[in-house]
This record gives sequence, C-alpha cells and structure tokens, in this order.
Amino acid sequence: MKIELKKKPKNPTIIEGFPGFGLVSTIATEFLLDHLQVEKIGSITSEDIPAMIAIHEGQVIDPIGIFYNKKYNLVIVHAISAPMGSEWKLGRNIFELGKLLGAKEIISLEGIGSTKPSQDSRAFYHTSSPSKEKKLKKIAEPLKEGIIMGLTGVLMLKAEKIPVSCIFAEAHSELPDSKAAAKVIEILNSYLGFKLDPKPLVQQAERFEQKLKQLLTQTKQMTKEQEKMEKKKLTYVG
Repeated sequence: MKIELKKKPKNPTIIEGFPGFGLVSTIATEFLLDHLQVEKIGSITSEDIPAMIAIHEGQVIDPIGIFYNKKYNLVIVHAISAPMGSEWKLGRNIFELGKLLGAKEIISLEGIGSTKPSQDSRAFYHTSSPSKEKKLKKIAEPLKEGIIMGLTGVLMLKAEKIPVSCIFAEAHSELPDSKAAAKVIEILNSYLGFKLDPKPLVQQAERFEQKLKQLLTQTKQMTKEQEKMEKKKLTYVG
C-alpha cells in the first residue's frame, strides 16, 4: 500500500471518508467533491484493494482518491472501496499523508447506529485536541459511549502528533443514509466555515426512502400473491 502524490499542499486540513455504516462518510466526501472546487492530486494504491472502480460523469474514479481544495486548504481522501482487514495499514497511510503535508488536523467522518428511532440525525464528536473540542462542543454532542471499529478507530487510537477529530452522525440502518451525511455537512459548515447547502442530500434521501417504500410494498404484494398461489395448489392437491 502506497501514497502517490503529484502535488503537496502545505499545512492543509485532511478529511477522510471510507465506506462505513450507512455509507455516511463516502456520501459526505462525494458531496464535498461535487460542491467544492477540487483537483485530484493523488491516490492511495494497493493490490489488496478490491478490483473495482466507479464511473462518474464519464470519468474513472479511483478506489481511494486524494483531492485538494485551495480555498479552504483542504485535502479530501475519498474512498469507494477499501480492503477488509487492512485498517491498520490504511491508518498508517493517512498519518503518513498528514506528515508529508504537515497537516494541521485529520477529520474522520463516520456513521453510527442509532439507538432511538428519530426523523432527525444527531451529530457527535470525539477529538484528541482540547483546543478543537472548544469549537466542536458548540455544534455537536461529545460521544460518551460507543464502540468504534475500522479506520476511524485506528485514527482515534493512534492520534499523537497530528490532532484527530471525528464527526459522527446517526444512521438508522446500514442502507445508504444521505440524511445522516447531510448532518455531517451541517457540522462541517460550522466547524470549517463552509457555506454548503445540504438540502440536495436530504432530497436524495427522501427519494431513496420513497423508492425503498415502493420496493417494500411491491415485495409484500408479491409475497401475498405467492401465498395465495400456494394455498390454491394445496386446495387443488387436497
């Protein structure tokens, strides 16, 4: 696993988004790429990464791409795929990237399962920096209890020389949760001074939920029809 860079911006903030619960981090970083002016400056490559790419607007998207936004001096690590069991290696690569660029902070985005049914997603944070906490506690709740797995857990555990802040949003299932991603964008707006409108993500979530409801309704109808057919077969045979 190695980092390939064609440009090295100095002292940026790094935001990483790897597939996790509800795909919250992947959706949120994809939204940032679409709504901030960014250029691709590199990638993280490994033969352990599944041989899968995405096509977006006719362009090939790397499994793990590195992008740069000059206005906010922001580096975004966006992943559509990640090798299972390689979280420690990925963590070392993220910290190595931070050291190469002299990063001021690494921000990890993540979805967490909700314990309470709710229409709205709550946001939580954890940070290794007391100075960052002063700002974060004004816009999100501190994460008091929970089990954090994967890359985010590695970053939280190994945060030393580079401050690591994690922003969590409640996702209500393992299905793609754009509402939770919209909550992450709201927090980033306040934390980093973005002026992004998260409404497209909310609308996307509503469309997805509507399609899901239609699919569930159709599935129930098909199940009922199958049950009727089975009863008819039993009646005929009996």
